Amino acid sequence: MIGIRAALAIAAKDLRIEARHRTALLTAGAFVVLVQLVFVFARDTASVGLMALAPSVLWVTLALSSLLVLNRAFLLERENAALEAILLAPVPRGALFWGKWLANTILVLVVIAIAFPIWVVFFNVEPSSALLGVLGAAALAAAGFTAAGTLFAAITARTRYAELLLPVLLLPFLIPPVYAGAQVTVRLLGHRPFAELWPWLRILTLYDMVFLLLATLLFSAVVDE
Repeated sequence: MIGIRAALAIAAKDLRIEARHRTALLTAGAFVVLVQLVFVFARDTASVGLMALAPSVLWVTLALSSLLVLNRAFLLERENAALEAILLAPVPRGALFWGKWLANTILVLVVIAIAFPIWVVFFNVEPSSALLGVLGAAALAAAGFTAAGTLFAAITARTRYAELLLPVLLLPFLIPPVYAGAQVTVRLLGHRPFAELWPWLRILTLYDMVFLLLATLLFSAVVDE
């Protein structure tokens, strides 16, 4: 119970800070609009349709904009040795990870909520019940890559070039959920049977489970270094 309360307190603290300053969300929101505009206007309109690009653009946008949120996961704690003060608290190290993960996941879900309607409008995606499935797949993937992102943000937090190192370390690990998510989106928008969706949903689920488990096990060693 102590660990759960500590995790919720840490998540609430991060969300209050972001609600006060809105730095990460405003940056990510602007990035979402700009990236999608680039894809819309940079394509060859004679040979590439919007619907052909839509699944890939959605997932690339979500992955890259989420990096902007994850980049700030531990940067605030670098000032005034706040991270060291948190680590001195008599709570499990896992509580710090789960609190940071929860806050990051909520912020990434907000980014998804911003990106999704813009994507629907810019790429002329037909409104249907399939969009709820795409949104669900995005939320499922968010749980996994925020787990990986929180772990790597902790690794790079005390380095000199944290803002540059995090994307370099994290981007290779975002390839599986981005690829699987794009495949799910293609099949949902094409109204394909669930049997074709299940293998890709299974990859997303396994990715979430593996990284949540690994991050929980490794986080203590990472922050104690």
